[in-house]
Amino acid sequence: MGVLTEDMQRVVREQRLGFVATVCADGTPNLSPKGTTTVWDDNHLIFADICSPGTVANLTRNPAVEVNVVDPITRRGYRFKGHATIVDGGPLLERAMAFYRNTYGLSDALARRVERVVLIDVRQAAPLISPVYDTGAKEEDVVRRYVEYYEGIRRQRAETTSKAARP
Repeated sequence: MGVLTEDMQRVVREQRLGFVATVCADGTPNLSPKGTTTVWDDNHLIFADICSPGTVANLTRNPAVEVNVVDPITRRGYRFKGHATIVDGGPLLERAMAFYRNTYGLSDALARRVERVVLIDVRQAAPLISPVYDTGAKEEDVVRRYVEYYEGIRRQRAETTSKAARP
């Protein structure tokens, strides 16, 4: 097994949303959500460049990268530090695009917008755990709390949408 444990891979595959941190030319941080973040193999993560000009420019200059993936319900996740390679053609890009189409159902319209993928060689990985667990909270209680919280948001949005649709 590589750097990515089975649980790390599970969390990344389930969540799909990774927050990718890079460094801008002026030394300031850049954080960008990538909804195509997934596991490529036991040592690599990958995401599609659909609309990431800042992230790609930063990685071209400095390939150091950190990706955070967190389950918002359990309040647990992982941080992955590594080195990014921008793949803008060839067999790897073709395999990645086939993967996104077959596994995630990437539409042809969205696939046409993918100019490249970013392959991350994960060199360090560490857990991210909410401080709520430091107080002795049990995971089932945390899950219940956040399921209720997000369900409340969903209900509010549904009510707002319903009211807006009325004449």
